[in-house]
Amino acid sequence: MYFSVLRAAKQISINRMLQVIPVPALEDNYMYLVFDSEKKHAAAVDPVEPEKIQKIANELSLSICAALVTHHHWDHAGGMKQFRELYPDPSIKIYGGDARIDCLDVHLKHEDHFEFGGLKTRALSTPCHTKGHICYYVERGNERVVLTGDTLFIAGCGKFFEGTAEQMQRNLNEVLASLPDDTRVYPGHEYTSSNLKFAKHIEPNNQDVIAKLKFSLDCDAKKQPTVPSTIGEEKKINPFMRVNSNEIQKQVSAISPVDVMAKLREAKNQFRPANL
Repeated sequence: MYFSVLRAAKQISINRMLQVIPVPALEDNYMYLVFDSEKKHAAAVDPVEPEKIQKIANELSLSICAALVTHHHWDHAGGMKQFRELYPDPSIKIYGGDARIDCLDVHLKHEDHFEFGGLKTRALSTPCHTKGHICYYVERGNERVVLTGDTLFIAGCGKFFEGTAEQMQRNLNEVLASLPDDTRVYPGHEYTSSNLKFAKHIEPNNQDVIAKLKFSLDCDAKKQPTVPSTIGEEKKINPFMRVNSNEIQKQVSAISPVDVMAKLREAKNQFRPANL
């Protein structure tokens, strides 16, 4: 991903008080800076390349006040020792849900509440991709976002490395689906076009998927991010949040939500779209 972070930051609606700046990392990861546009105290989300976070924060006149780590995998948490070296102030806490995260200060549990930079934040435990995965639900007034790491992607979800289809069904279709539909969704990777090609394959008559795929491919051509989505949009385009779709159930020869989830994950693991 080669888009300009500063240009993307300038394009964010000036009417938003709850700001989220996507910062590309590694090959296709997203880090984020989340902040109240009045206070300018930002949390760094999954800062695997902390020097890049520091550079962007300085250019945007942001003060780093916390790190929110979604899970322990190296491409999300591999920069935490360097982050602590860059930000040694003990008041700058590192939050997460897994003791395997280096330099962890606050070990979160499901529904733990805390604040950073004046923003109310709720930890949502979503075990499956990893046992200690946390999604972060952040609110300011009538604005809300959720940072979903490798649990929920735009039109997809993470692999079940340390969990089950039953857990992912709960994560997506109970925990995250219960958030307001206008909640903006910021995932940990830019997998949107790949995911939508699978969504189109598994639910070919879904016009919302077809339109979103066109949007995503256009973003790819322009080297622009596809984030954010919303919870409401995911319910329309994400097959893993559409386990009650008759078309999807027929495609995977299953009916119960957990069985459909399991079959979808197996199918996605084997799916090889053309021209990726």
